[in-house]
Amino acid sequence: MSPVAPATGSAAPSARPRRGEPFDIDRFFGRQSTPSSELPDPAPLLENLARCVVEVLAGARELEQLARWVNEDVYRTILRRSLLAKRARSLSGTPIARPVLRIGSVIATSPRDGIVEGVVVAHSRRRSRAIAIRLEGVDRRWRAVAIHVL
Repeated sequence: MSPVAPATGSAAPSARPRRGEPFDIDRFFGRQSTPSSELPDPAPLLENLARCVVEVLAGARELEQLARWVNEDVYRTILRRSLLAKRARSLSGTPIARPVLRIGSVIATSPRDGIVEGVVVAHSRRRSRAIAIRLEGVDRRWRAVAIHVL
């Protein structure tokens, strides 16, 4: 049975494809980008992600704790880097210790709606690091799609 056309003569818009038309699965079940207006303030997430990434690289935190907040590429990159750091610590005999960090400046910009690029400066006793993070609004939450520790 065909849909009933409205009085204007045009066919009624339908979210469902007609019989025989291809069904776009990603349109209904894929990741949905979210505008910034529907997302929380990204500054606390930038600070926490920066702190957690430095702790993962130091061996004081498990990487799985970040899995919810990063995409697969970022997860693999941090995993690779943490394994290299672990190997270096084992060769030098350095014990694992939770780094004492003080978060310095946090600079965040939004190049377009639903995207935030931020730099967090983290200070420890020995050194200061800059952590660059790109967040994208996906499925009504922020998700890190790039993290670089300098």
